[in-house]
Amino acid sequence: MRVVIIGAGEVGTAIAADLADEHDVVVVERDPQRAEDLKYQLDVLTLSGDGTSLETLETAETESADLFIACTDDDRANLIACGTAKTLGTPFTIARAKSIEYLHTWERNRSAFGVDFLVCSDLLTAEDIVRVIGLPAAVDIDQFAGGLVQMAEFEISAGSPVTGQTIAEADRFESLTFAGLFRDEEILIPRGETRIEANDRAVVIGSPESVQSFALDIAPETTPGSADEIVIVGGSEIGYHTARLLEERGLSPTLVEENEPRARHLSEELPDTLVMQHDATDTDFMVREHLDEADVLLAAKDSDEQNLLVAVLAKRLGVSRVVAVVENLEYVDLFEEIGIDVAVNPREVTAEEIIRFSFESVAENLSVLEHDQAEVLEFELEEDSQLIGRPIQELDREIEFPMVIGALTRDGAFIPPRGDTVFQPGDNIVVFVETEFVSELTCLA
Repeated sequence: MRVVIIGAGEVGTAIAADLADEHDVVVVERDPQRAEDLKYQLDVLTLSGDGTSLETLETAETESADLFIACTDDDRANLIACGTAKTLGTPFTIARAKSIEYLHTWERNRSAFGVDFLVCSDLLTAEDIVRVIGLPAAVDIDQFAGGLVQMAEFEISAGSPVTGQTIAEADRFESLTFAGLFRDEEILIPRGETRIEANDRAVVIGSPESVQSFALDIAPETTPGSADEIVIVGGSEIGYHTARLLEERGLSPTLVEENEPRARHLSEELPDTLVMQHDATDTDFMVREHLDEADVLLAAKDSDEQNLLVAVLAKRLGVSRVVAVVENLEYVDLFEEIGIDVAVNPREVTAEEIIRFSFESVAENLSVLEHDQAEVLEFELEEDSQLIGRPIQELDREIEFPMVIGALTRDGAFIPPRGDTVFQPGDNIVVFVETEFVSELTCLA
């Protein structure tokens, strides 16, 4: 497949890195130096130029492209680029947009802007945040097989009951699989004798009930779904959408916005949200209004620096769990290193959604973990799949790259994967694999 990507920022680079091994990728970038650097960083063809320019897109041979992805930070440029690409050929076009208004227009007419699939990064980020809030101990969570399967990533604290236990000792759930452990810079495929250490990040895959039970097991002080007192600091679009989605779940969050006109507007748009117009860095205000007693506080202001300040203050005041929006991917580790529970990067969330859609021809669903170190993919097995008729234990012996079958659904029912489980046509499987081996896995499935 020939792929043209407009924009070599964090989103474009992540997408190019995922697609480069299996596809013919061309990246168009305005910044000549960035284009040159990417040429050596990834095995892709780069072109310096304006992605909205007809001449530039002709040079990139867009007329022969199968997939066209416009993912710069400029919404309008992305829409114009897709419209221009459609005048040259018939590629499937994907556009990134922050504005929900563009999404609403596109949803009304799916041919609008010449875009075949529009990704709204602010809404996606809010949806990601709401999923994390719904499972308090998790740092990442995703759904597979129409909700029958859940993947969650947990950071294991020094005081967790499972710290120091082996996988065999910690695995007390019939419908749960330990898929992977991230330890420092290393990925471990867990075995029964593998010992869980403090600060490990454990990835588990299973039924939603078993994942929630595991969450309670590793962090008894948190009860899945118990985050009733939720404070959102910042009336940004992400803050607004998070509050709106929480309202749809029957919750009544508190939103603190410093700008008076914006606060007034949000109070009109969010009937079940208590909107307070104040500076959330005022500790006296936070304590006086009992916001320091929140189950979860989300820092969703428009600046990483402001979100860092709000998050640190919330932690010092004793807020149980702090989630922060972090626009700069390089800051994510910094936020987590200083004790912020979850740092959500909108660009990473957007890249994952576009990659997920790009993989639809071979995978039903996809989740990217730990800055693209590993992926969880869902496949529906066809008659000609190399996995059909073979038990999992046989595959474990024969497949040379590390992978874990995390879950299996058949005819709408969850089936715990065991060594003697034999795959049948129509089965949906959810697999954990290191990113570098994804192409080998897709060949088998």
